Amino acid sequence: MSVRKTMMIPVLAVLVIAGTALFAIRSIDQAAVAIRQATVLPEPMPLPEFRLLDQDGKAYTRDSLLGHSSLLFFGFTHCPDICPATLQQLAIARRKLASQRGNAGALPDIILISVDPERDSAEILKAYTGHFGEGITGLSGDAAELQKLTSALGIYYARDDSAGPDYTISHSTAVLLINGDAKLQALFKAPLDIESLVSDLNLLVDAG
Repeated sequence: MSVRKTMMIPVLAVLVIAGTALFAIRSIDQAAVAIRQATVLPEPMPLPEFRLLDQDGKAYTRDSLLGHSSLLFFGFTHCPDICPATLQQLAIARRKLASQRGNAGALPDIILISVDPERDSAEILKAYTGHFGEGITGLSGDAAELQKLTSALGIYYARDDSAGPDYTISHSTAVLLINGDAKLQALFKAPLDIESLVSDLNLLVDAG
């Protein structure tokens, strides 16, 4: 074997290693930027059976979530800041998603599930959700039925009666993406970034 060929072998080996490493780095980078904000479950988690009422007073159950994606947010209409801000962000994201997808794909429903069933009647929820645009549904109902969902999904809420009748409620701020099989697919933690939310939903909504 010539000296030139002998020298080429380690050079080629270095190039192969370098190329492999570069490919791996690029793959990691691509995986990292594909999903920007969502935490995606390795395996979607089925929701429990439940029965609430929508803003028109109609029954809303686990089966109501079948066949389309939904973004669930647990809050209440007397919430002074986080709830209206989150619903506004979700509504904006949904409109942006609609402009990007056109008729190419379905849009997720936005669902506000009240953690304040004592004050949030169907009429109040309907008026409240109407401020944020189309595609938004309000749910309320029996506290025991609500507990079925919150316990299964790890949603925290607690009523603070220190202010008397004007009580407030502390609650989780995560937005949950439910796929068309009525399974928890991913979650978005606050604070939401609208562009990241739209990008992630474009990847996840049809993949559930």
